[in-house]
Amino acid sequence: MSEGRHVAIIGAGAVGVISAIEALREGYRVTLIDAGEPGGEQAASYGNAGWLASHSVIPPAEPGVWKKVPGYLVDPLGPLAIRWSYLPKALPWLVKYLLSGWTEARVETTAFALRGLLKDAPQLHRKLAEEAGVPELIERNGVMHVFPSRGNFDNDLGWRVRKRVGVEWLELSSDEMRQREPDLHPRYTFGVVVEEAGRCRDPGAYVAALAQHALASGAKLVRAKAIGLKLSGNKLVAVLTETGEIACDAAVIAAGAHSKRLTASIGDPLPLETERGYHVMIENPESGPRSSMMASDAKMVVNWTDKGLRAAGTVEIAGLEAAPNWKRAEILRNHLVSMFPKLPTDIPASRIKTWFGHRPSMPDGRPCIGYARASRDIVYAFGHGHIGLVGSARTGRLVAQLLSGKPPEIPLAPFSPDRFL
Repeated sequence: MSEGRHVAIIGAGAVGVISAIEALREGYRVTLIDAGEPGGEQAASYGNAGWLASHSVIPPAEPGVWKKVPGYLVDPLGPLAIRWSYLPKALPWLVKYLLSGWTEARVETTAFALRGLLKDAPQLHRKLAEEAGVPELIERNGVMHVFPSRGNFDNDLGWRVRKRVGVEWLELSSDEMRQREPDLHPRYTFGVVVEEAGRCRDPGAYVAALAQHALASGAKLVRAKAIGLKLSGNKLVAVLTETGEIACDAAVIAAGAHSKRLTASIGDPLPLETERGYHVMIENPESGPRSSMMASDAKMVVNWTDKGLRAAGTVEIAGLEAAPNWKRAEILRNHLVSMFPKLPTDIPASRIKTWFGHRPSMPDGRPCIGYARASRDIVYAFGHGHIGLVGSARTGRLVAQLLSGKPPEIPLAPFSPDRFL
C-alpha cells in the first residue's frame, strides 16, 4: 500500500521526525515541512525538561482544581497562570479542561490510555538514539520525586492512580534520600524512585540527530511554513506552504501548538491550546542532584543536560502571540537555588540561560492521534502537552500504522480527534 506513496509531514519536532523515520520503514517517500531548524530553540522539543517519564499518565486537571482558578487569575507567577486578557479566548478550553478531570474515574480513564502510549518509551527512544548514532543521549536510570513529607505523597491522587495502571516505584526515607542526594535541601523528607523511567541529556540535539537520520535514510526537508491542505473530494492532493504547493498522497499534521489552524482549515475545529512553558539552565553549576528529579512543592523538574543543569515547569495560558513573562523563568531559578543550598545566589547572568516555548495541549491531557474527518489520507499527531518527548516514540509508530492502514499497536479510541467533534 505504501509503495510509491509520498507523505508530507508538517512539523519537524520530536513527533514529526520520528513519524518520518517510521514512515520510511514502511516504504513511503517522505518530506518534512518546517520553517524552523529541527531541534532548534524555536521548538518545544528543544526546551523539554528532558524526562522520559513513562509514568506521566496523570492529566493536568484533577478533581477540585476548579477551586484554584481564581488564584490562577490573580497570581501571574504561580505554577499555573492565566492572563486576564486571554481569558475570553481560553474559556471554552478551560471549561473542557476542568470537566476532563472532574472525577477520579475520568482521571483514571486518561491514565490507562496514556499508560499504553508511554509504557516502554525509554527503551523505544534508546533504540532510536542508537539508530541515529547518539546512544549516549538517552539514559535509562530512573527518576526521583521528592516531597516535604510522606503525607504529601499519600494525599496525591496521582500516585494512587499510577498504582492502579501498573506503575511501580521504590520508596525512600529521609536518610535514604540523603545518601542518594546529599546536596538536596533537608526540607524534603520523603521520595520515590521510578526505576523504569529515563532521561534525555540534550533534547534539542536528540531531535536534530533524529532529523539527520531521517534525511540520511531518504527523507527530504522543506524549510517553509505550511498554511493549508489541498483536497480533491476526499483525496489529498497537496500541502500548501507560503512558498508553494507540495504534491503528496498523504499528510501528517504534527505541528505542535500550530496545528489548530491547519485542522480547522479542513473542517476539524479542535480545542488545541498552548500551555506556555519556561526553563532555566545553569552552566557549570556548583551543586545539584545526582539523578533527575521532580520537586512536588515547586512543580518543577530538575535534570542534568550536556549543556547544564536545567529546571523546567509551570504553565501559562496566554496564547501564541503574547510576549514571554521572564519573571516565570526567574522563579524557576529561585526554586532551584532553594532546593540545592550549595548553589550560590549570585550566579553570574552569563551562566544562566532561559527559554520560553509552547506546549501543544488538548484539554483532557490526551493527544490527538487519528484520521481527519475530511480524508483518511490525513493523520493527526499533536496535542501531547507535557508528554511530547516521551510520547513521541510510540506516536511515530502509530502514525506509520495509520498511514499504512495496519492495526495500531495500542487502542486509539481514547486519542481519536472525534472525541471533540
